[in-house]
Amino acid sequence: MELKPTESELEILQVIWKLGRCTVRDVHEELSQNKDAGYTTTLKLMQIMADKGLVERDTTTKTHVYRALITREQAQTSALDKLMDTVFKGSTGSLVIQALGKHKASSDEIDAIKQYLKQFEN
Repeated sequence: MELKPTESELEILQVIWKLGRCTVRDVHEELSQNKDAGYTTTLKLMQIMADKGLVERDTTTKTHVYRALITREQAQTSALDKLMDTVFKGSTGSLVIQALGKHKASSDEIDAIKQYLKQFEN
């Protein structure tokens, strides 16, 4: 299955990954802290996400409970593949140079990147 969550769906997934199993109200309240989101919009998006296989809806109780069916890593891989193809025309080097040139990496992150690159050199 090819995963292609939209930006709004990714925002919802972030909440579900943080909270675990949750209701539409739980997600809506979390999203409302940072943006103006209507409850019915959140509900509709989560219903669409269930249809797409991004989340699972437990309907055994009156209040439906949702859980993510994809991991954060799967979503990151999907988003990165899309970005690589559309923006960087498949060039890993361009992506890395752009990311490191425009965004400050911590010394721990730089050390981790160096260790990762060493694996490819050997």
